[in-house]
Amino acid sequence: MSLDQLELNPRIITAVKKANIGSAGDVLKFSGPDLQRLTRLSVSDVQRLRTAVAAALCRDSPPVSALRLHRGECPGWDCGLRVSLGCPVLDGVVRGGLLPWGLTELAGPSGAGKSQLALQLCLSVQYPAQYGGLASGALYICTEDSFPIRRLRQLQAEQPCLRTDVPPDVVSSIRFSDHIYVEHAADLGALMECVSQKAPVLLAQGRVRLLVVDSVAALFRSEFQADQGLERSRHLMAFASALHKLSSTYQLPIFCVNQVTDVMEGDVKHAGLSPVDSKVLPALGMAWANLVTVRLMVTRLPGTVSMGTQSSAPRRLEVVFAPHLARDTCAFGVWREGVRGLPPPSTQDAGP
Repeated sequence: MSLDQLELNPRIITAVKKANIGSAGDVLKFSGPDLQRLTRLSVSDVQRLRTAVAAALCRDSPPVSALRLHRGECPGWDCGLRVSLGCPVLDGVVRGGLLPWGLTELAGPSGAGKSQLALQLCLSVQYPAQYGGLASGALYICTEDSFPIRRLRQLQAEQPCLRTDVPPDVVSSIRFSDHIYVEHAADLGALMECVSQKAPVLLAQGRVRLLVVDSVAALFRSEFQADQGLERSRHLMAFASALHKLSSTYQLPIFCVNQVTDVMEGDVKHAGLSPVDSKVLPALGMAWANLVTVRLMVTRLPGTVSMGTQSSAPRRLEVVFAPHLARDTCAFGVWREGVRGLPPPSTQDAGP
């Protein structure tokens, strides 16, 4: 919306334009004190300015309640697109898959299945929209180990077994390996270059619609000492800001794999928990937690489960927080063909 469309004294509009604030919507990006400093307007003038902008924007896009969103009464607020996790059980926990915007974090200990889910998403995004994809490729940024190409080839070959919901001719028509772009980032400079320079090229050409970072914690843990918390937080915010900009510009789901850190007994007691409630927490602390849109956690459970001739350690996927999801969990296993959810255990009547 143009500033000239606001019902304000021309003196106020002229002051805003001199401050190089280009549109009415940009006014709300600044706090009141910042607007005073930039425009040299009085407190009352800044208040009039912000009130006029808010009123004008509300006329163009009326606010809706959370209850209406929950009931699905505002379809314009949700494009309906999701990136399926490749399994109906897992998709049930996240209401169909990843949203085409925002940062989804998957945290968990080593061996819990984080990279397995990331690889499965890179295949799932390539399916047509009616089968839970976006009909495009994926950019996979590795910051730790080398890219698991052998496992990817195995998952690709086993897609007909995993995605029985997709017609065989559709599966066979997709050249999965041709649409997964892999980048290795050995330091934070290379990571930021990939996100801010290389990724936009692929996105602008329409070659990818999913970005995976595996993992986000590795470089931030290795390049900063324990007494450099503020510096690390500054770089984290710059990194997350670049990711959010990509997501909003290209309607891009971003999937960040994260490590975990052990919770010391004293920290657990300080948090008001018993030592058995939680032994690990996602790495990078609150600085990173406040920058992600959705937080999921995976945990490897004791024992084994079987499916046909295969066996797997059971895992648990948990929704920790999300703006559109309730807290929920499901069990899953990692099989030759990929990640599959496990049916809930049958309820048995307790004996007398």
